[in-house]
Amino acid sequence: MDPLRSYLGRLLLEEITPVVMVLSTPLAEAACLPVRTASEVPYRLQMFKIRMVYASDVRKEDCEVADEMIKPVVSEANEKALPDLLSDPPQVEDVLGKPEAELCPLWIKKFNRELMRTLSFSEHETFDHPVACLLVVSSMDKEPVNKFVDLFNTNQLPSLLNDGIMDPQILKHYLVLHDQQEGPQDIAVNVLAEMRSTLGLNDCKLLCINSSTEAGGSNADNSWLPYKALGLNNHDGSCFLSVDDLNEIKDFMQDFVSNHIIPYMEQKIRVLNQQVATTRKGFRNQIKNLWWRKRDDVPEASNGPMYTFTSIESQIRVLGDFAFMLRDYELALSNYRLLATDYKLDKAWKRFAGVQEMSGLCYFILDQSRKDAEYCMENAFSTYLRIGSSGQRNATRCGLWWAEMLKTRGQYREASNVYFRVSNEEPSLHSAVLLEQAACCYLLSNPPMLRKYGFHLILAGNSYYMSDQKQHAVRVYRNALFVYKQNPWSYINNHVHFNVGRWYGVLGILDLAIKHLLEVIACSHQSLTTQNMFLTDFFHYVQSMGKKFDVYKLQLPVFNMSSLKVIYEDHRTYASDADVGVSESTWQELEEELIPSSSIVRTNWLDTQPMRKYKDSCICVAGEAVKLNVELKNPLQIPVAVSGISLICKLSTTLDALSSDVSGLDLDGGEDKVNTEPSISMFETDGDKFTLSKLDIVLGGGESKRVQLDVTPKVEGILKLVGIRWTLSESVVGYQYFEFDAQKKIKKGKRGPRRSLNNSLVVIKGLPKLTGSIDRMPTNAFAGDLKLLTLNLRNHSEYAVKGIKMKLSSPRFLIPSDSSDIGLEFPDCLKRHMQSESSVVSSKTMMDNFKSLLFAFPQDIEIQAGAALSWPIWFHAATPGNVSLYISLYYEMGSSSDIKYRTLRMHFNLEVLPSLDVSFSISTSSSRLQEYIVRMDVMNKTPSESFVLHQLSCVGGKWAVSALPSCSSINSVETVSENQAVSYFFKIKDCEADSCKEAESGSCTSDMALCPGSSTDLFDIARSPLADFHSQERYRQGKVAKGPCSLLDFVLISKAVGNSSKPTPDFELLSHHTCHCSSLSQNPIWWLMEGPRTISHDFSKSYCEVNLQLVIHNSEAHKILVRVVTFDVMPEKSQTVHPHDSTSAQGGWYDVSLENDPVKTISSSKSTHQEKQSSKSISPYVWCSLSCAQIELQPDSCARVPLKVCIFAPGTYNFSNYELQWKVHPSEGRHVDENEKLLSRGGLGHPFYVTVLQSV
Repeated sequence: MDPLRSYLGRLLLEEITPVVMVLSTPLAEAACLPVRTASEVPYRLQMFKIRMVYASDVRKEDCEVADEMIKPVVSEANEKALPDLLSDPPQVEDVLGKPEAELCPLWIKKFNRELMRTLSFSEHETFDHPVACLLVVSSMDKEPVNKFVDLFNTNQLPSLLNDGIMDPQILKHYLVLHDQQEGPQDIAVNVLAEMRSTLGLNDCKLLCINSSTEAGGSNADNSWLPYKALGLNNHDGSCFLSVDDLNEIKDFMQDFVSNHIIPYMEQKIRVLNQQVATTRKGFRNQIKNLWWRKRDDVPEASNGPMYTFTSIESQIRVLGDFAFMLRDYELALSNYRLLATDYKLDKAWKRFAGVQEMSGLCYFILDQSRKDAEYCMENAFSTYLRIGSSGQRNATRCGLWWAEMLKTRGQYREASNVYFRVSNEEPSLHSAVLLEQAACCYLLSNPPMLRKYGFHLILAGNSYYMSDQKQHAVRVYRNALFVYKQNPWSYINNHVHFNVGRWYGVLGILDLAIKHLLEVIACSHQSLTTQNMFLTDFFHYVQSMGKKFDVYKLQLPVFNMSSLKVIYEDHRTYASDADVGVSESTWQELEEELIPSSSIVRTNWLDTQPMRKYKDSCICVAGEAVKLNVELKNPLQIPVAVSGISLICKLSTTLDALSSDVSGLDLDGGEDKVNTEPSISMFETDGDKFTLSKLDIVLGGGESKRVQLDVTPKVEGILKLVGIRWTLSESVVGYQYFEFDAQKKIKKGKRGPRRSLNNSLVVIKGLPKLTGSIDRMPTNAFAGDLKLLTLNLRNHSEYAVKGIKMKLSSPRFLIPSDSSDIGLEFPDCLKRHMQSESSVVSSKTMMDNFKSLLFAFPQDIEIQAGAALSWPIWFHAATPGNVSLYISLYYEMGSSSDIKYRTLRMHFNLEVLPSLDVSFSISTSSSRLQEYIVRMDVMNKTPSESFVLHQLSCVGGKWAVSALPSCSSINSVETVSENQAVSYFFKIKDCEADSCKEAESGSCTSDMALCPGSSTDLFDIARSPLADFHSQERYRQGKVAKGPCSLLDFVLISKAVGNSSKPTPDFELLSHHTCHCSSLSQNPIWWLMEGPRTISHDFSKSYCEVNLQLVIHNSEAHKILVRVVTFDVMPEKSQTVHPHDSTSAQGGWYDVSLENDPVKTISSSKSTHQEKQSSKSISPYVWCSLSCAQIELQPDSCARVPLKVCIFAPGTYNFSNYELQWKVHPSEGRHVDENEKLLSRGGLGHPFYVTVLQSV
């Protein structure tokens, strides 16, 4: 591209042109090309222009005055920008397709020119110095010739000419201006003749104007058409100019330029070029110039030394500028380069920057070296800035030319950097215009740099606002909106919308102000102060509107549509809102045996109804509320008041007309329809068809709250949930429509009213409905807590219900009672004297009744309309942890209706806290057959509660529990305090054994009181509900039980002790069930030594013989072969005897310490016995009967083996040095398990002490 055809080339041709100074009299003022330069090669000037300047304007303007002259250019464009602000903001597709001329407004180019013109007539540049002076005198002036002399008087000339800055010896041309409206032309001809005789023949001209006889004729405007492109119009004062007048003016100017100005400039260039060649060119002149300028005392100043128009430097500058204006750019460049060295040596930095600037322009127009052009512009720009304030405006002009140079070459990114650097040196208004041009350059870059484009527009808008140009500020901010619309830069996006909205409000465009402020009122990431400012301005403009403002998708508060849940009831009803959140599969599994199978598997109840075509739709019942749960969140840190929250609904009673639209919404036709912001007026509340609930809440800062909105249909039809509406701070009405996917299918087994997001429901006629609750149902309890609760059912309909059944999810915690427990007092109803014989529950009956966990109310029970039913139900906290309990009640309609049955679902969440941890250790007794010693360990795991142990019971009538013979009670500790652990010892007997004397006397009991005074206040564990709960616990614990068959079950009953700081209002009874307890020893046989314990004998006469009997009992269902072996000789040294080691034996003399408790001796079957042997090797006693005996024991039988021992000295002896060895022989057809095989080994004798005394 030819540089002269670019915008910068045209700008240079217009701005750097010869200046003709005009001097005229007041009357004259009121009335209104081949070229050769130094190379002698002719060339043609095209579109050559000159600038006409009044002599009074030939001066350097003050910066502040110049800025005020520029400001109207921006202000005029500011007023014209207002209509464009009412349109929609531009989109990215529109902006990217625009050319540069449309992106950058035309007034910006005008602003750039005016900004450059503020530097006119600078003392370091000569292209603004007048080339010629045109002196104009009116023909009506008196003594016109003398007027010419007076006009060019020294006192009338500009100061720059008188001060030696400009050369006053310039071309003079004299013009006589004659107004045809003032008189005939003869007067002007006479004046012209006089002038030519005095001033010269060729330098005087006559120009006649206003020759038209009609003002504003038909051709007046047409005559000005060729000149409108140059900014000329038919203004007042020029209405009498005819076409001939315009042509005469044109001819005069052409003659003036062609025959006077250009020849004069050609001659001036030749003279100056010859002078420069003589004094400065050549090697000798260059060395001389460098030697003369090489001085150390040159002052450091921005302009360097003072240069008059007669100095060689000024003459070279005139030569370069004249050559540039006459478009001999090579000659101009050579002189600029020559001057650059001189100015640099003279440290005349401003003049140096000026010639560098012109050198860059010459390089650009010559299109020779882009690198040299950019180097010169960069050097000039940085030098201007280094000078200080006096060079800032020159740096701006240099930057504008430099940027245009880069834009011409397509280097838009580099041009934007130049604009940005220039903007830093200018006041806010100028900086705003320059930043806007930088933004446009970023957009024109390849690829477009949208982020930098938007950022620089924001900077420009802020500068516009600081300069009180609000329309421009809004315009550039709006242009940046699309950059941040789809990006996560929330802070700058909020800044843009808030300022645009605020400035719209200042301009009085309130609707657009509110529209933009709506984008920032929900800014959760901003600080509290910023949020308060946003909200205050928003409500201020809303109130200024004088009416409530409807806003579609208002973001305050934020409705979490993903949390949306539609709750409705068909044949499934719920006791509370918490029951709705349970998974439908959980309810279906619980109700599998409760609901008739034909209603679930084979057919649907809708198949038999006229509404068969709606069987895939959701059903609700007239008169029953449809609920919608949704979460609201206040994103701000300040509280907001939200009132009138309600649903937007539509109910149609014409089923056939809407049958094809049952599962859809009128608005769910896609995103296009939703985004059209449908009017809320199309969904008004219809009180005859349905009623709506309204909710008023105050959301604190950052608070989230889940609310429930209700709509109750009154008539049959199709109910559509359209959306939600609310009012913010009593001024703004927000509404939002639901966007459901009607085509989305719900998987089988997942469908349910609490999960469905279908917004269309079929309303059927009213049905009977039960509501239910459980009185005093705890939310937390201690493990083992036992309570009697009441299930309350109420019928709110006009029809009776019947056939009531109930299904429980966990009978370990809840068991329904029967009608006999109605009205009983707790816990007296559990005591033995309060129970009737009919309440005794056998194990088989309990398992049959609760195998299916289904309880059927008596058939004669019906709940009439408006009536209630109360039924007792037992609660037992079986195990610690968080427990969910589910109850489903089935009932049938007492009258004909669309639905034959309904279910009532109840759900309870329970936290069971640890209380008492109970464990048992059972050991066989060595002193009695079929008797056990039991140790019960109790630990209180609560941090602040105490419990009183009330009763210990063995389940079943086989076992009797009692205290040890040496103890009057089990333990003296009655209350187990917090974090305390205690142990209790007692014995149990098999009441069915032949050796049990208590069974024969009738004193055998399976219950024992653990605290004084409670022996007559015992609870019966063999009756309901304790027996029922124990059956459940035995079943559950049996699944995890390990080892051999269990021996017995224990039930420990305790009471909670009320804390003084936390009184217990209800009686707290706890039952702890420990099942499948077994003995530590699993031997298949029992044995016991019988004989005298004390004997008196005279050893002086003979040794003493003692007859003993070993009683052996077979407790297995198989035959056992038993072998008894006695030992006389003891080992030489002490050793530890293991009870399972068949080779070890104990015998001889032993010390019996009084510290050895019989209980400890018996219970510690694995204790260590130390042998004390005298120094003599003779044993104090010997077995004198058979050393080995073998017997065969039938199942569940006893045998006695006679033994005899000879004692040789008095003392106390332990006859335990014998061993039993056995082997199990299974019966025919019976199998011996692994545990029995392991027990077919042997065992050492139990300790049996006999004291022999010397008789007197």
